Amino acid sequence: MKAIFVVTAAMAFALSPLVTDGFAGFRPDQFPIPQVDPPVQPAGYAFAIWGVIYLWLFAGAVFGLLKRAEAQGWDAMRWPLIVSLVVGAAWIPVAQMSPLWATVLIWVMLVTALWALLSAGAGDRVWLRTPIALYAGWLTAASCVALGLMLAGHGVVSERLAALAMIVLALVIGLVVMALRGDTPEYAGAVIWALIGVVVANLGPANWAVIALSTAGIVMLGFSAWQAHAGLSRAEGLNRPDKR
Repeated sequence: MKAIFVVTAAMAFALSPLVTDGFAGFRPDQFPIPQVDPPVQPAGYAFAIWGVIYLWLFAGAVFGLLKRAEAQGWDAMRWPLIVSLVVGAAWIPVAQMSPLWATVLIWVMLVTALWALLSAGAGDRVWLRTPIALYAGWLTAASCVALGLMLAGHGVVSERLAALAMIVLALVIGLVVMALRGDTPEYAGAVIWALIGVVVANLGPANWAVIALSTAGIVMLGFSAWQAHAGLSRAEGLNRPDKR
């Protein structure tokens, strides 16, 4: 039943942009201090990653139902993933009404997505861990963007300081997750994709502090992902049967 619930939740999540008006970002007038072109937000093209995430999560859920319905490595991650996807299916209507509650919900989505990633088994990387890793990686960035908009939009800090603080927060979360789940460098790839989008968004006029910090983050996460990939390659080599 849990495998069926994952497929249902993944379908609802993927269809949510189609059955609502969609989401093109928070409106500037949704904040006491309008957020027009905030430096914390990636360039618009970066959000295209959602199409990949929706399709891969659904494909992975179907694979899990048909091929791994009772596999322990799959079963352990199902409840947190179900919670994350169900909340995600309702997120767009909430975001259209309240940035505050949307921020709360996206952090719930992130925590449960990370829980699912860290609980997932070591096998079936392509169908199990990769889609969850891409989802959790993008949510890491998106959650920090939402929080940064809230901080700057309510005058807690300036737009630039909010962007710098949230980039640091995303990097801390990203590096911790990579230390715990180094066998899934796709997670780092999704965060890097978001940081590249932040760099692009801050090129004109150039916001050098945000660009420099984002670039440093890309390098750090890229090195972490490279180390993880190298470790996976070595492990696969050691486990390969002797062909002498």
